[in-house]
Amino acid sequence: MSRTRGFTIATCTATTSAALGLLFSPGLGGAASAQGGGNPDPQKLAAQAQQSLRDATSVRLGYSDRSAVVTSNSRLPTSMNLAIDRQGNCVGSMTLGGHGGSVEIIKRGTAVWLKPDQTFWKAELPGERGVTASRQFKDRYIHGSTSDQMLSGIANTCDLGALQQAATVSAPSSLKEGLATTLGRTRVVPLTFKVNGLTSTLYVTVGKPHRLFRAAQRGPGTNLSLTFTDYNKPVKAVAPPASQTVDISAVPKLPAS
Repeated sequence: MSRTRGFTIATCTATTSAALGLLFSPGLGGAASAQGGGNPDPQKLAAQAQQSLRDATSVRLGYSDRSAVVTSNSRLPTSMNLAIDRQGNCVGSMTLGGHGGSVEIIKRGTAVWLKPDQTFWKAELPGERGVTASRQFKDRYIHGSTSDQMLSGIANTCDLGALQQAATVSAPSSLKEGLATTLGRTRVVPLTFKVNGLTSTLYVTVGKPHRLFRAAQRGPGTNLSLTFTDYNKPVKAVAPPASQTVDISAVPKLPAS
């Protein structure tokens, strides 16, 4: 069956959940001895932050992958900015590596609207086909359902439940707390551990309720981060006007690859 590979890229963006699980390194958990004083020890602080994420009704996810293998690949996302909630609403955008362009995303329940930029179409379709598509679909949303093969991955990308499920593993006993610092305007405490040559850091907000602000991983071939903001803020997924949409059946198709 033919498909537009640019839309199946959405399946790859579901790796946000897998990335979160990787950053927490499941299987490395262990009992930690309590530290003296009134502050939670690093394991407890991480657990509280994970619980806040699991309890969230909505969150804004900032995804960044600057690994060389990703930034050079037009089929993989280098960044995303998505507001998602438990009701299946999702609003934001993603940028692809290797000059693959960018795509705006709106999702309401099972309905999906995607607005790729002109660079995307030219990267997706060879030669004149890409140029024609970039003109034909300029500033227009491709509309379909998550039941459509080309859009099914969006359901995974915008799945807050899957993201929350990934935040269920125990923090490793080797977790070390660093000095409080400021990221943007947010005061956070870094909690760091190393495994397999990679350094993972969980940045947890200083103030209560303790929330996971960022999870990052660095090392050979790896430069990944997930940022979480706007906890429990409503997600306004407004359908674009019909005059700005095109049914997905009109989208040119490429052989699956």
